[in-house]
Amino acid sequence: MLKFFLRRFLSLIPVIFIISIMLFGIFKAMPGDPVKLMIPAGVKTEELRQFYYDTIKARLGLDKSLPEQYVRWMYNTMQGDFGVSTSFQRPVTEVIATPLKNSIRLNVFVLVFSFLVSIPVGIRSAVKRHSLFDSFWQVFSLVGLSMPVFFIGLIFIYVFAITLRLLPGGGMPFMMKGDWTDILAWARYMTLPVITLTIGSLAGTIRYVRNAMIEIISKDFIRTARSKGLSEKVIIYSHAFKNALIPVVTLVAGSLVGLFGGAAITETIFAWNGIGYVLIQALNQRDYMVVLTMNMFYAVLTLSANIIMDIGYALVDPRVKLK
Repeated sequence: MLKFFLRRFLSLIPVIFIISIMLFGIFKAMPGDPVKLMIPAGVKTEELRQFYYDTIKARLGLDKSLPEQYVRWMYNTMQGDFGVSTSFQRPVTEVIATPLKNSIRLNVFVLVFSFLVSIPVGIRSAVKRHSLFDSFWQVFSLVGLSMPVFFIGLIFIYVFAITLRLLPGGGMPFMMKGDWTDILAWARYMTLPVITLTIGSLAGTIRYVRNAMIEIISKDFIRTARSKGLSEKVIIYSHAFKNALIPVVTLVAGSLVGLFGGAAITETIFAWNGIGYVLIQALNQRDYMVVLTMNMFYAVLTLSANIIMDIGYALVDPRVKLK
């Protein structure tokens, strides 16, 4: 196990290096100058603006050559220093720390709810194939896959926040008292974005689990188990589902990355202060240091998910060994 992790970790180093060069080159090639956005608005004269421009550029190290800038950026990144945000005028670590916690809070609930619902529903749909239950969830999946998640969010805002006035249409809890009322406040503000993202995740997950189960149920070893007189419950959950978990592991790893990367628009709609919301703000304001850091985060998250997927394969499939 230790050798496996060490080998995979070493294999990530050149991949991250190549990704960092590509990201750095792309953002340097983009139009616009973030330094100009950091000049105080009250500066009117051209001489004073140029003075501020040169000072800020030198402070950020942007007056160096591109290779020097890249080496300095990577060195600082490895030290945990992600630079200074040009739009927030604060270190990037401070800018993304709270949004990262908020996104984790949101996505943990989405992952738990989506798999708690999709796995039993997918199994029952496969077992009760072509039944009314299966037809309902098939239609649900098709509608969910064809409808953008942000549109589902807008519908929920209109129905539950504007029309019925049951839940807040967006924002974050504030004026925390430090007691149980904080939990209720978080629950109220998280309900609509969690339901929105869960529905978007359920649509694909249910179909994936259902198709995996249908494929396994048609295998010869399942027919052999039935011929031996085993109960249907034992066949489904002890034999079929255990084998159907193998392709589902891929879905779990992909969902981890997809939720963090795909929740940006949903977080923006609900004004949820998550990393996706901050990323869109940074893109609009050409805050390259925040955008670079966020993209490196997504890259590392994707690579980490692949390692988690390999471990998951080894856990559910005895034929796979971590060597």
